[in-house]
Amino acid sequence: MVSKIARKTLTKSYKHSPKTNHRRPRKPTPSPLKTLSSAATSINRSLSSCRRRLVKIFASLTVFHSPCKRKQGFHRLRQAHDDKKGTSPPLLSTPALPPLSIPRRKTIFFDLDETLIHSCTGMPPELYDFTIHPDIDGKEIPFYVLKRPGVEELLRTASELYEVVIFTAGRREYASLILDRLDPKRKFIAHRLYRDSCREIEAGKLVKDLSGLGRDLGKVVIVDDNPASYALQKENAIPISPFINDLSDWELREVIKFLNFADNFDDTREAVAFYLSGNRKGES
Repeated sequence: MVSKIARKTLTKSYKHSPKTNHRRPRKPTPSPLKTLSSAATSINRSLSSCRRRLVKIFASLTVFHSPCKRKQGFHRLRQAHDDKKGTSPPLLSTPALPPLSIPRRKTIFFDLDETLIHSCTGMPPELYDFTIHPDIDGKEIPFYVLKRPGVEELLRTASELYEVVIFTAGRREYASLILDRLDPKRKFIAHRLYRDSCREIEAGKLVKDLSGLGRDLGKVVIVDDNPASYALQKENAIPISPFINDLSDWELREVIKFLNFADNFDDTREAVAFYLSGNRKGES
């Protein structure tokens, strides 16, 4: 509460102060030099204040809000990787994977949407295997999911030779429900990485950077239908055509063949180069 203080006005009788003068004395006019000095001091103070404010503003820019993880607030930017390609610093935090359970084992990263499955919302399509109902921003949305032919065989076979990681740009609340259906006992998929593990190199453009995940780049492969996703490590990537609803699609069988022969290479990048040079069937 703000108190108001009433001012008392002291009145004097003209009888007791006959020589009272109610005019205020004029202040002496400051000299031009003093005025100039005062103005310079004021400008210096303003510049100093602006400088301090700018420092605070630029310091605050090291915090980036991730709209995809609204419940988890802000993420501090990590130091940029000073690798030979000079990639841009991560704008979304990328959690490193835990150490390999089997030392020196190779790691295979699989994309999810249009690589292992296809999903859609709205009216139920003619073909779908199951539905999920994730809560997206407080609203439950039904998704109809169609599995790519051979996906179960791929996960089972890959897990026998490789550490299997699903790396998707999809949101956790959506993708995790699909992965629970593809691997309900969690026997084949070792780790799951979602949109918050991607890097944003341009406004709205996400990439899957494999360099900060704690794995030797000479022992990893990524299978993805979107070339932009593996733009930072093209030499580790096996492209695959997008899957929508073609049940005669058997590209995952070709991926299995590649994984079988790539296990014989010390450096998976050499296996990828060999495969993409014309040996699409994985024949050595």
